[in-house]
Amino acid sequence: MKIFSGIQPSGQFHIGNFLGAMKNWVVLQKENDCIFCIVDLHAITVDYPPKEMPQRILDATKDALAVGIDPAKSILFRQSDRPEHAELAWLLNTITNMGELSRMTQYKEKAEKHQESVGLFDYPVLMAADILIYKADGVPVGEDQTQHVELARDLARRFNSKFGQTFPEPKLLLTPTKRILGLDGQGKMSKSNPSSTYIALNDSPDTIRQKIALATTDAGNEPEISNATKNLIGLIEAFTGKERAEYYFEARRQGTIKYSEMKPELAEAIIKELEPIQKKRAEISDSNVKSILSDGAKKLEGVAQKTIKEIKEKMGLVI
Repeated sequence: MKIFSGIQPSGQFHIGNFLGAMKNWVVLQKENDCIFCIVDLHAITVDYPPKEMPQRILDATKDALAVGIDPAKSILFRQSDRPEHAELAWLLNTITNMGELSRMTQYKEKAEKHQESVGLFDYPVLMAADILIYKADGVPVGEDQTQHVELARDLARRFNSKFGQTFPEPKLLLTPTKRILGLDGQGKMSKSNPSSTYIALNDSPDTIRQKIALATTDAGNEPEISNATKNLIGLIEAFTGKERAEYYFEARRQGTIKYSEMKPELAEAIIKELEPIQKKRAEISDSNVKSILSDGAKKLEGVAQKTIKEIKEKMGLVI
C-alpha cells in the first residue's frame, strides 16, 4: 500500500506520539510505500512562537529518525517544502461544505483553547490535501483523527463523481494503541499541557521515574476503575506486554493492587524503551536533518506536480 501520515512540530514529542503514531510508522515502512511528513503548515493554525519553529521542525525530524524511520525505506519531508499541498487544499475547498467542517470535534476542542481562525477551521481540508496529493491508499492515525480521514474519503469520492476518477478512497488505518491520556488522567496526552502530564521522548530516567511516581491513580478500593488507572495499565501493556497488564487489571479489580509495585515497573520499562532512541537522537546533526528533508521533498516533486496538473485539467483550469 501507499501510506501517508504526518506529525506536527509543535513541541516535545512524548510517549503518546510514539505509541499512537511513530512506532506504528516503523512497522508499516517494512512492507509498504510510506511517505511521512512534518506538517508545519498545520502547526501554525494555532498560536506559536515563530522563532522556535525552525528548531521544532528539526527536533521533530530527529525524533522521527531516532524511533526508526529510515530514509532509505520511507520518504520523510517537510510539508511547506511541497507547495502543492496548499494549492490542492484551495482546490478542494471549492467542493467542501461549511457544515462538514463545523462538525469536526477537533475544531471545537481547539477553538476552546485557541483563537479561532480560518486556518484552524480549514485544517481538515489541508489534511485531506496532504493525503490525496500522493493518492495514498492508507492513512495510519489515532482515533481522534478519524473524522479527518473520513472527510478525505468523502472529498475523494465527491471529486471523482464531479470531475472524473482521480483519487483512491484512502483507508483509515487505526493505530493499535488506544488513546493515551495525560498522567493526570484528564484528556489526551498533549504537548500543550503541563510537562508533568506527559513523558517526553528525551526525558531523563530520573524525570521519568518522578513523573510516573506522581501520576494520578484511584485509591484502589472504589468500585469503578478510574480512567487514570486504566491509562497506566494501558501503558504497562504497551511497554511490558499484555500479561503484566492483565495481572494489574485483575489486581485492581480485586482491590489488591500495589501502585508501589506497578509504577516503578512502568517507569523502568519506559526508560529501557527510550534509551536507544535517545542515544540515536543525540547522534543526528541538524545538517543531516536538513539534507534528509530536502531530499524527501525533491523525491515527491514529480508526483505532486503531476497530480496538481491532472486535477487542474479536470477542473477546467488548463488552457
